[in-house]
Formats: sequence, structure tokens, C-alpha cells
Amino acid sequence: MSSDKINYKSIRIEEFKISEKPFYIPVADEINIFHSAYKQKIPVLLKGPTGTGKTRFVEYMAWHISNIVSKDNKKKSEVQKEVPLITVACHEDLTASDLVGRYLIDPEGTRWVDGPLTRAVKAGGICYLDEVVEARKDTTVIIHPLTDHRRLLTIDKLGELIEASEGFLMVVSYNPGYQNALKDLKQSTRQRFIAIEFDFPPFEVEKEIIKTESGVNDSIASSLATIGEKIRNLTDYGLTEAASPRVLIYAGRLIKEGIPARRACQVAISWGITDDKKLHKSIEEVISAIFP
Repeated sequence: MSSDKINYKSIRIEEFKISEKPFYIPVADEINIFHSAYKQKIPVLLKGPTGTGKTRFVEYMAWHISNIVSKDNKKKSEVQKEVPLITVACHEDLTASDLVGRYLIDPEGTRWVDGPLTRAVKAGGICYLDEVVEARKDTTVIIHPLTDHRRLLTIDKLGELIEASEGFLMVVSYNPGYQNALKDLKQSTRQRFIAIEFDFPPFEVEKEIIKTESGVNDSIASSLATIGEKIRNLTDYGLTEAASPRVLIYAGRLIKEGIPARRACQVAISWGITDDKKLHKSIEEVISAIFP
């Protein structure tokens, strides 16, 4: 098929708003904390194990803030503020230029293209840097002026200093369990954020998450939540990363499609979280006890 017949849907970053309410169940006061931080322009750090809802929480808060209706005292009318969410998955090759922007060469010559951080700063959106410690260290040089009272972005290549728009908020996340001395946030960076900790949800909450996200019935959702709870006890026996709600949901979705429960749990949970044969045996004993 020729490329001119393919209908690619292009969405500008400034237009990327969460239009439908994401499914999220609060477990404490995290919604109120985040909303208060947003109103006070305080950067937010989300930390916790993988698959515990950090990214979903940011999506929910972007929707939540966008749908808060306030009264304009002068016009006596309802005003809705929409906040775009720009997510960047950080990796070891991510540089400051990737975030800020760069010059590109096209048939018309050289032109400057803003990076996702620059566009978030200009559009007044939430910029979410997922697993920020994976990025190269020069990114913190860019982040620091945006995460204190200055709220400024320096673009050295253009010789420009951009003040963040009213709705801009910097949000970063990381998994402390993965980090070591070489990959951790410096104190000079950490103390520019308030921190919200995420952990595995309580049993009843996790059961409801699995049921809603995978579409399985109440009984299977309860069994999968029990498996997750029991496997997490194996972290004391060499399991480096416990079964997250995400892998339990994956198992549920496979079961929903007709895959036998034990096989679904094996490929989604046991084989998904470790390569250790001894741990495989222990995990599959747990699975067999729940799904005989």
C-alpha cells in the first residue's frame, strides 16, 4: 500500500488531553495532595514498585484537573481548564536535547523543533518523566530551574529563557527497588519535589482493580489478588520484584479469553517476573494451590 493512502492520525502534544476518565481507585489522600501541589506549582515525585499505578495516577489527575469547574466571579460563568499531559519514558540515551529540542535539516533548510518538555512548558501542561533516573545526568541541569521558584527553561542553542506557562507542572517517577548508588536522584534534585509513595494496594482494592481492568468475575479476581499477595512474600526468598497488579491483570485478561487459569498465571506471572527456576517452582506451587 502506498504511503499516500495510509491515514495516519497525528495529535499535537498541546492537544493531548485525557478525554475519558481513567479508572483509578485512591488508597489514601494522594488525589488531594497532588491537586494541592498543582495549585501551588510544586513539582511532584512519584515513587514505588513497577505496576502499582503511578502512570495511571498521573493520567487520572490530568483528567481530574481538566474537569474541575470553577466560578468566574466577574462573569458568573463556568470556566473549564484543560490540561494536556506529556509523558516521556526515560532511558539511558535520553539527553537534555531530546527534552528541550534540536535543529533539524529538511528540504527547506535548517529549522528548530521543540522537544516535549519545551512544548509542555509553553502549553502549560503536565510533563511526566517516567523513570527519570534512567535518563542521562545532563537532564537534571534542565529540570532544576523549572522545579523551584524560577520556573524557567533555558534553551542554550537558541539563547532563550522561557518562563513556564500557568498550568505547567513537572512530575517525575522512579522505582527505588531498581536503583543503586550510580542510578539515584541526587538530594539537590529530590528536595525540589514533594514525594508521593505508591505500594501494592490493599486486597479488596486490588481485587476490584483486577476485576474492572481484566473483565473477569469476582471469584477469579479474588483468586488472582490472593496469588499476588502470596507471591509478594517470596521477596524474602530471593524474588527481586514482586507480582504487580499489572501482571495479575494480564493473567485475568488471558483467562477472560479462555486460556486455562494456571497456564495464564504461568505465562503472565511466573515467567514474567523471574527467570529463576527455583522461584518458578515456588510461584507455580502458589498458583496450583489457588487454581487446583
